[in-house]
Amino acid sequence: MDWTAIWLSIRLATATALVLLVIGVPIAWWLSVTKWRLKFLVEAVVALPLVLPPTVLGFYVLVALGPRGPVGSAFAAVTGGTLAFSFTGLLMASVLYSLPFAVQPFAAAFGAVDLRLSEASWTLGLSRAATFARVVLPLAWPGVLAGLVLSFAHTLGEFGVVLMVGGNLPGVTRTVSISIYDDVQALDYGSAALTSGVLLIASFVVLSVTYGLQRRMVSVWQPR
Repeated sequence: MDWTAIWLSIRLATATALVLLVIGVPIAWWLSVTKWRLKFLVEAVVALPLVLPPTVLGFYVLVALGPRGPVGSAFAAVTGGTLAFSFTGLLMASVLYSLPFAVQPFAAAFGAVDLRLSEASWTLGLSRAATFARVVLPLAWPGVLAGLVLSFAHTLGEFGVVLMVGGNLPGVTRTVSISIYDDVQALDYGSAALTSGVLLIASFVVLSVTYGLQRRMVSVWQPR
């Protein structure tokens, strides 16, 4: 097996999950509490990677991160480096691609917390930020953890976006899914089957953990 590609994919999936924790939690919390009538537009943007072909999303991200794109040119002006065909660019693309897999479970978990608990916390003098940290987040943690696990697994097996944005640079952007594709192209079905089996087992474990966390959420929120 291509252990370099496997390790790169694990690094990418871990970094993506951590970034989504930082940016996804505020987005999900806002979606769960806002009364803005155009909220559905934000929800549609967040969910767009679910229906958009990965190559289409990868193309637009590549254009944005390229040397002539708005993000890529600004990055080059500040750092002198490039985003396209780099691990940093790969991470940015993966965050966009896995955004709904984190935000939607986060928002569902926050929305299931009894609003009366937050209101009681406010009447006791806690700020909204303190209420979120001390009341909402501890009750919603199974859903937050489920979103992290799903985004990690989704990033681990992505192909189209990483190929478009990162290409196939060994040790830099060559992920495990691209490694499997290369093995098949080289008719090395043994290596492809072995690596695919690892991903299959990892996906099964991730789904088992996710469903277990969902059952945990139901048991926490059910009235006793």
